[in-house]
Amino acid sequence: MPPDLPAPDLAPPRYRLLPHRREAAAERRRLARELAQATERQRFVLHFQPRADLATGQAVGAEAVLRWPHRRRGLMAQSALVALAEPHGLMPPIGAWALRTACAAARGWPPAWTVALRLAPSQIDATTLLGQVGTALEESGLPAERLELGLPEAALLATDTELLLALSALRDLGVTLALDEFGAAHASLGLLRRLPLTALKLDRTLLCHLPEDREDAAILRSAVAAARALGLTVIADGVETQAQRALLVASGCELGQGEVFGPAVPQASLPGRADGSPAAAR
Repeated sequence: MPPDLPAPDLAPPRYRLLPHRREAAAERRRLARELAQATERQRFVLHFQPRADLATGQAVGAEAVLRWPHRRRGLMAQSALVALAEPHGLMPPIGAWALRTACAAARGWPPAWTVALRLAPSQIDATTLLGQVGTALEESGLPAERLELGLPEAALLATDTELLLALSALRDLGVTLALDEFGAAHASLGLLRRLPLTALKLDRTLLCHLPEDREDAAILRSAVAAARALGLTVIADGVETQAQRALLVASGCELGQGEVFGPAVPQASLPGRADGSPAAAR
């Protein structure tokens, strides 16, 4: 008789990461630990990207951009920082620091300038947002009318009543509320009617093929027309060329930022900040 054969092992094989994936996972864990330490010690900096009137080139303020000075990786960009911080619950304290710091910095700018700050999804919290903004404004002495908050669409799709009330209170206080990154994904014009917004910020992806792409140009004109009909200020992000700027002006867009007006720079290098004379477009 043939010998008994061993029973087959029906259990799934243990999943083993390839060496390069193990190293990447270990690096992410290491970065998360370092970010937690940086959050506790507030080891971050803000850079500021100039914003201007598209038609005249007159500077009207700047957007605060978060940076993490990392000892091995150098100055980490805001997008990478947020992507790392959000899953570990670190963005609310980092965002609160950025809000206070941005308001304090803008207090010394020319009186007509505003400071914009993009909020992460986890910061859109009805229980904390209004209090954090109020504290930042009170501590800095910055008028509410000089603060703009960029609200990510993803955090607003299922907006509840409490959050709507908090956002309405901020708008009534004078804070500018801008729907951020419009055109980057599945942005809906319906949000512009449902939310207590005062501005619409066009994402750079909507501009990157302009003015050559006729379909994108048509989408741009429709979005600007809808926003203007609702009484919203329209802001363009990622204005890289004078041709894009001219098309935006012709479409009715009022404000813009991007390489045409200058990159994000440290506070001390922000054009026009020290002497109060606004910088002109290049």
